[in-house]
Amino acid sequence: MESRMSTEQITAAAQAEHLPKRMRWFDGFAMAMTMPAALIATLGASIAGLGGWGAAVLWAISMLLAMGVNWIYTELATMFPESSGGIAHYAAEAWKKRAPWVAPLAGVGYWLPWGTNLATYGAVTGSLVMAQWFPDQDWVLQLGPISITFPVMIGLIVIGVMYLINVIGVRVTMTFVYVTAAILMIPLFVFIVFPLFQSDWAPMELTWNLHGIEGLHTAIVWLYIMAWTTFGIEVCATFAPEYRDSVKDTTRAIKASVLFCLGVFFLVPLTLGGYAGEAAIAEDPATFFVASFANLVGGASDFMVVCLIASLLLIMTTSVADASRVLFNMGKEGVTVRGLGVLNKRGVPLRSLNVMLVMNVVILVVLQNPLAIIVTGNLGYILTHLLAVSGFFLLRKDRPDADRPIKLPRFFVPLSIVLSVILAIILVVGATGFSVTGYGGFLELAIALGLLALGVVIWVFVQRGTDRRTLPPTPDGASTQTVGTQGRHD
Repeated sequence: MESRMSTEQITAAAQAEHLPKRMRWFDGFAMAMTMPAALIATLGASIAGLGGWGAAVLWAISMLLAMGVNWIYTELATMFPESSGGIAHYAAEAWKKRAPWVAPLAGVGYWLPWGTNLATYGAVTGSLVMAQWFPDQDWVLQLGPISITFPVMIGLIVIGVMYLINVIGVRVTMTFVYVTAAILMIPLFVFIVFPLFQSDWAPMELTWNLHGIEGLHTAIVWLYIMAWTTFGIEVCATFAPEYRDSVKDTTRAIKASVLFCLGVFFLVPLTLGGYAGEAAIAEDPATFFVASFANLVGGASDFMVVCLIASLLLIMTTSVADASRVLFNMGKEGVTVRGLGVLNKRGVPLRSLNVMLVMNVVILVVLQNPLAIIVTGNLGYILTHLLAVSGFFLLRKDRPDADRPIKLPRFFVPLSIVLSVILAIILVVGATGFSVTGYGGFLELAIALGLLALGVVIWVFVQRGTDRRTLPPTPDGASTQTVGTQGRHD
């Protein structure tokens, strides 16, 4: 005799399939505050390579491209309000009839840069800690082919702490996000306002290092690197199923994030770059902030570096939350190993978090350089944006009558085609032009291509396994039944 499920069992089963709707639009905006903080990892290198004015203009161009792309995502996010897959899911839905393998390609491509942010900003945190408080800790621990330095050791500790914070659950995570987002406003204010009142601020001494065809090539390669920082505001769309009002909250979060980041990305290279000077930045592009703080705020430099580190923790918190939900959604939909598509009793995708923990430790120990990690993840990230933006055109064509709570004006259809072409150019030129910036090379490209290929291979095996577990139709025409694991808990 069949037993009836209790209310608690029904609730638990529902939680295994759906993420809880607890967030408001300002929660998503707070998550997107990771992007101004992410500027820390690439600002110095961009000024050194492009000149102060070149960096400011190119950051603004990249942000304008991100604005067009993310406005398109407001429609796509409300077409699929129950999906936690974000832009990877939009791409998969749009292309599934033409190329079903786009689902794992976009999924892994999107997950990789978000998922490796613990390694990226753990390394930056380690460098800041060493520059400010432990400049003499230049030891190297050699473990066979692996080198462990002081910044790497700090990065590994940070990875462990961020993992534990996310394991606790979304309530604690959002509290942490708000605290660190508020703290981020302090160094941003210092970067943008304080230099304006300093006699050393000389914006007219900043240069423009983009000339002719070679300059255009350099600009495109840098747009490839910048894309991670500017386009990352789409994190607001990834949390669409967790907003209390998926339609209104998603749209408001994206628009607020675009406008805020546009101002920050253009102003900071001019204000801070004009104060620190291109020569000083070129000597130490990774941690020149430390010397700038010492000059701008004197004895409060320790506090400012702590604020910077807190903002990096915000990036890592958001990244873990975002990437773990994408991997959870991929497992739930059978795009990757189905065992990853479950939540624990706290509503946390613990298995996805475990995968990310291992991957970040390996990536940090192997690559170590933050920009090398970024360029590794950007290959799949820009490819996913290309597939999602072009997918907007395909969905308008294939599903003209689909429910669109937010339907953008018609000119967004040709705009999506133009943006797709631009993204394709940035992808091809950027992925083959690592030598222009000096960050990345064959190893990083091979890792990125290998992980994308692995994602497709796993998808093929999962699909074959699903087909084998599918029962044949019954004589009366009843639908087939697939044996799955989505209802289990950790």
